[in-house]
Amino acid sequence: MIFRQLFDSVSGTYSYLLASRAGGEALILDPVLEKVDRYCQLLRELDLRLVKAVDTHLHADHITGLGELRDRTHCVTIMGEQSKADVVAMRVGDGDKVTIEGLSLDVMYTPGHTDDSYSYLMGDRVFTGDTLLIRGTGRTDFQNGSARAQYDSIFNRLLKLPDETLVFPAHDYKGDTVSTIGEEKRFNPRLQVRSVDEYVELMANLKLPNPKMMDVAVPANMHVGLHQDDLARQGQSLTAREGIDSLGRPDILLVDLRESSERSKHGTLPGALHAPYPAIADALRPGGMLREVAAATGRRIVFFCAYGERSAMAVTAAKEAGLANTAHIAGGMDAWKKAGGPVATG
Repeated sequence: MIFRQLFDSVSGTYSYLLASRAGGEALILDPVLEKVDRYCQLLRELDLRLVKAVDTHLHADHITGLGELRDRTHCVTIMGEQSKADVVAMRVGDGDKVTIEGLSLDVMYTPGHTDDSYSYLMGDRVFTGDTLLIRGTGRTDFQNGSARAQYDSIFNRLLKLPDETLVFPAHDYKGDTVSTIGEEKRFNPRLQVRSVDEYVELMANLKLPNPKMMDVAVPANMHVGLHQDDLARQGQSLTAREGIDSLGRPDILLVDLRESSERSKHGTLPGALHAPYPAIADALRPGGMLREVAAATGRRIVFFCAYGERSAMAVTAAKEAGLANTAHIAGGMDAWKKAGGPVATG
């Protein structure tokens, strides 16, 4: 496995690059905007293709690299379903899995530092975001934080993992890079409390100053969405209502870019073809499934996904592949459901 822990000294942020092999798919956790050049250089050096970029929560001390990485690599951006970010391509909930070729991360909802905080478990290691730090815990005094919720996340979720589980946090300010669940149980001063009330009192008396970047970072990180307006101006965007009205038309082929887990959780559209976004380049090249179907039937391909991010990128990819007669459903399944469109389950 390829595993790289990358550090931003300005904000004290750790980002993690994961892949199962050279030449394969890669995932990055908690990228920092100012380090995107470095990530892209490392991806080239290690011969990796970034397919997913994940933020464990809405950060207050740095601007996320999610949007820039999406624009440069066409990766899928991921956050938890509670996130206030305007648009991410994929939202996950407790018990879901985030997968790339050869690797799978179990999604754990661990609120407390913020109300959208998640941890990600992968085999012998857990990426704890700012929920559990090395010899500390994430502050709980803004962004709908809750010391009571954090106590539950730590004591009833994270500390139930095996003692030898490696702990990789999203931040450290003392120079530590890794710990274990067992170490934190024994040596983390904030975890030596006898009750949830004692923990709540401890967290209430930290009296920490706000992060220096907070007033800039939080608003910026809430607006990372891909601007889909350009496609509408070019006539390559359907509103959810227009999509609903086009159902059953013989000249249109609906193509679902979501992953199987999203389809089973949120339903599908009647008659849609399934072509997961990570393989879209193969499907659009000569001999590829979508290109062949479009050529054989003359139908217009209309892509859709969860929120319109992946489908907008697919329209651009199709255009670059020489397939011009495509469009997407703006706002994706989210907009479709809000407009009252039919959804198939099972």
